[in-house]
Amino acid sequence: QLSLCRFTVKRPFSTTHSSVDSEEIKKFQLLAHKWWDEEGEYAALHSMNDIRVPFIRDTLLSMSSNYHLGNPLSGIKILDVGCGGGLLSEPLGRLGASVTGIDPVEDNIRTADRHKSFDPVLAERIQYKSSSLEEIVEESMETFDVIVASEVVEHVADLEMFIKCCSQVLKLEGSLFITTINKTQLSYVLGIVVAEKIMGIVPEGTHEWEKFVPPEELERLLESNGFSVRSVKGMLYNPLSGSWSWVQSTSLNYALHAVRAGAPPQPHATDTPPETDVQQHSGTAGTAG
Repeated sequence: QLSLCRFTVKRPFSTTHSSVDSEEIKKFQLLAHKWWDEEGEYAALHSMNDIRVPFIRDTLLSMSSNYHLGNPLSGIKILDVGCGGGLLSEPLGRLGASVTGIDPVEDNIRTADRHKSFDPVLAERIQYKSSSLEEIVEESMETFDVIVASEVVEHVADLEMFIKCCSQVLKLEGSLFITTINKTQLSYVLGIVVAEKIMGIVPEGTHEWEKFVPPEELERLLESNGFSVRSVKGMLYNPLSGSWSWVQSTSLNYALHAVRAGAPPQPHATDTPPETDVQQHSGTAGTAG
């Protein structure tokens, strides 16, 4: 797996050897200046912070007895993959984390850098890089305590490679948080027809239904690459109130938390084989975060 990720470093934007999709880059390039307009195209992502930030924070706190009041994520190194304009990097930085945000769209990184510069605390805690995940693998092996990939996996060109690279830059027992969209008839109708074409909640063409990922498929890919899936929770956006809530059903949006349980089996590996983790995970929708 390592050689696969390293091979991509030489050609980060080649269509055959990168998880970056050049068509997706073009789409987001056009919207790079609009990230911090809370009423604009990214309004739903702004309000998603109301549930995704506590989900990340509370999950991490439940796994640690050692935290600072006021700065609960102090000492935790987080990689925010596909950070866009920094909408999630900033609140995680405010909670005390040291955040590295990466995004292949240079204009997104410029927007994110400009916005954090207004807050001296954030300017110190967050660094942004215009980069794909594959490009930082070699310099960042087992560097991060946490990886966040929020609303990203439905845009990548090669999901399995993306997950392999996540496992390489994450420390053992490190956490991976993903939010994404399920691949169902309902997600096509509501996520694309209604949200994009009728209500304009997100810009038309933002999503391709073919790239949506069912939670079962995501769990299978994660567990075959050395992760133990701990929770899967359904999420629902209410366009009338502009707010998100946790729900039982994962048929639209969902959030997932997984832990890097050890490298996929190798002759000299001493880690517990991933197979033992498969029985342990609670892939139940609606578990408390």
